[in-house]
Amino acid sequence: MATAASLTASADDLDLALQAAPHRIGEVALIVRDIEAVSGFYRSVLGLQVVESGRGKIRLGAGGSVLLELRHDPDARLHSRREAGLFHTAFLLPGREELGAWLAFAAREGVQLTGAADHLVSEAVYLRDPEGNGIEIYADRPRAAWRRTGGMIEMTSDPLDLNDLMAAARTRAWSAFPEDGVIGHVHLQVGDIAAAEAFYGDVLGFDITCRYRGASFHGSGGYHHQLATNVWNSRGAAERAGRTTGLGELELVVHHEVLETVRARTASGMREAAPPGLSVQDPWGTLITLRSG
Repeated sequence: MATAASLTASADDLDLALQAAPHRIGEVALIVRDIEAVSGFYRSVLGLQVVESGRGKIRLGAGGSVLLELRHDPDARLHSRREAGLFHTAFLLPGREELGAWLAFAAREGVQLTGAADHLVSEAVYLRDPEGNGIEIYADRPRAAWRRTGGMIEMTSDPLDLNDLMAAARTRAWSAFPEDGVIGHVHLQVGDIAAAEAFYGDVLGFDITCRYRGASFHGSGGYHHQLATNVWNSRGAAERAGRTTGLGELELVVHHEVLETVRARTASGMREAAPPGLSVQDPWGTLITLRSG
C-alpha cells in the first residue's frame, strides 16, 4: 500500500517530469474587450498578479512568471461557442490541499462554478471569466495512481466530492495563486478530431494519450495531456475569421530538437518568432508559437 510519503514523492516526481517534458504550456494570450474587468477577475478569483502592463496588454502570473496575457481589443467580435478556439485554460495547482483551499475560498466568495469532475488522473473544477473564456483549476493525482489500458491513459468525468476536497485543505487558506502553479494544459475546440490529431500529433509531435467521446488528448513526456481537442460544440467549424475575443495565441515551450523537427515539417507555413522560435496556425486558424526552452 502506498504511504502518504510515497504519494508525496510521486507528486514531486510528476511535477519534475511535467517541467522536463519535450512540450509544455508557456503563456496563453486572450483577446478581451474589457481588459480591466477580465484582469480584475483573474486577480481576485484566481489570485494571479500583474507582472507587466502597458500598450493595451496586461500580463498576469505568479512568482514573477507570466502565465496569461490579456490583449485589449474593444472592437473585437464576441467569440461564439460554436467556433474553433479555446475550450478552457487549465491552471494546475501543486496539490490537493491547494485545490481544496481554493474551492473553500470560492464557496465563501460566491464564485460561480460551471462544473466539477473526477478525471481519475486529476480532480478539477470549472468556471468562466467575464467574457466567457473557460477555466479549469485542477490538481493531479500521483502518476502511480493513473490507470492505463491498451497503451492509453484512462480518463473520465466522474462526480467529484466537493466536501471531501475542501476538507483536504485542512488549515490551509487560499491567498494567491502559488508560485509553483502553472498552466498544466489547454483544451481547444476544433472542427474535426482526425485533422486535429494529424496536426498536433504528426506535425507538432505530441503523443495521443487518450481518446474520449468527441475528444482527443495530446501528451508529452508521459503526462496525461498538455493539450486536448474536442468537437462537442464546434463539430465542422471552419477556420476562424476576423478579430474575435477568446484565444489569441498559445505558446508551447519545447525542447530544441522538437523545435527543429517542427520547423522542417512546416517550412512553407511557418513564420519565425522571437526569441528563437516559430509560429504556425492549426487548421482552424489558432496561432501556436513554439519557443525553445
